[in-house]
Amino acid sequence: MITARDTMGGLAKGLAVIETFTADHPRQSIAEVSAASGLDRATARRCLLTLAHLGYADYDGKFFTLTPRVLRLGTACLATMPLPQMVQPWLDKLSETLGESSSVSILDGDEIVYIARASQRKVMSISLMPGSRLPAFCTSMGRVLLAALPEAEVALLLAARPLQARTEFTVTDPEAVMQRIAQVRGQGFAVIDQEVEIGLRSIAVPILDARGRVVAALNLGLPARAEAPEALESRYLPALRAIQAELRKVLR
Repeated sequence: MITARDTMGGLAKGLAVIETFTADHPRQSIAEVSAASGLDRATARRCLLTLAHLGYADYDGKFFTLTPRVLRLGTACLATMPLPQMVQPWLDKLSETLGESSSVSILDGDEIVYIARASQRKVMSISLMPGSRLPAFCTSMGRVLLAALPEAEVALLLAARPLQARTEFTVTDPEAVMQRIAQVRGQGFAVIDQEVEIGLRSIAVPILDARGRVVAALNLGLPARAEAPEALESRYLPALRAIQAELRKVLR
């Protein structure tokens, strides 16, 4: 069992500082990092200057931004994970066959992290790639992954911070989100209609290993068309189910 005495406080603080930099906050001052990380200004300043000294951050005298060197950390992690390499051929084939973008993600707290992707067209305004993150509560893959957790654990995740609406269609009431997740748990797939971004729909299924444990989620991202969102089930679910079945045979 790992105790606090076994850990390095300085490393933990540095990682907390790195995690404050997001797509919404790519450029921050010491005060902003201090507020976002919960560290005092002096500690935040030392962490930021250390990152800048080591080449993980740039500093213009007032604001800090992360450099591409930080990607080494994520790339090293993905390189040691067999799942991205295993699913990529299926994603490429699925995306080429259907002419739509497909992705695989895992759950990290209350966010999904993309670990593999095959893109056919740009559906979202942001570029998604391995390492990209999105909120779990309003994404199809997120709801699939949350549905695999005990209800009490899901409730704690949803209560950890306010659920921010990304569009006018985003469901942000925790009880309503819990109901959606319960529905996903019962039917085994999730459909999202423009909750992440206007013009985007998606459908996702869980990826299970040979023991039936949910290890990731697989989805298709599609432009919103005139047809009802329910049409995604009949049009795309069979192809997703087929890959789900094949992966379960090989994921030990």
